[in-house]
Amino acid sequence: MASEITYAEVKFKNASPAAVGKVPPEKKKREHHPQKYPLWLPWLISLLLLLVCIALVTALLVAPFFHSGDQPTALQQNFMEWRCISALPQGKEQGWTCCPKGWKRFQKSCYFFSNDTMHGIESEQNCTGMGSHLVVINSEAEQAFLSKEVQLPFRGENYYIGLSAQEVGQWHWVDDTPFNATAAFWRRNEPSNTDDQKCVVIHKNSQPQNNWNDVKCENQYRICEAAAVTV
Repeated sequence: MASEITYAEVKFKNASPAAVGKVPPEKKKREHHPQKYPLWLPWLISLLLLLVCIALVTALLVAPFFHSGDQPTALQQNFMEWRCISALPQGKEQGWTCCPKGWKRFQKSCYFFSNDTMHGIESEQNCTGMGSHLVVINSEAEQAFLSKEVQLPFRGENYYIGLSAQEVGQWHWVDDTPFNATAAFWRRNEPSNTDDQKCVVIHKNSQPQNNWNDVKCENQYRICEAAAVTV
């Protein structure tokens, strides 16, 4: 007796008509998504941003010393470290007065008190090389400031100022400021006005307000002066 074969139709709920022809998931070919940018690109962008930040910080620190259209002074070119104090009310464009680190400020000038000695001509050359000149004293207040400074315990005995004579008794300032004999601060019985004493110093151990002394242009300490930088 031949066995009977029974056929049945089976329908799966929610099955799509094309389900029968689908390839099993594990046999599907993996799709390839090409990389949109190289791996090093984010690093390059980060580096560029860092460089921009450094440039901005540098500009903020340095730009005040170099205003648009201004040329840096010789003093600015010689020194990188400065000390500044507020000079004008807030809201003003230029409100800080600055001197090189190690210099003393008085009013609108900066002063350098040397800790070594030089000949008279060398002293002026040294000041000039720093963008300054031997100090020119224009007022009693400035004289009082300098006298107080040279009397500090660690200061030397004599400090050159920018006053000298090419001819005996013919005194002139290094910056060509007219010499005013009535506004001079000579020690008692000075100047000597001799042919071998044509340089002038502030003498530490003299009376503070009257302490100028004409001396031989030999090795002495020196005071350099330059206009303060306003930023």
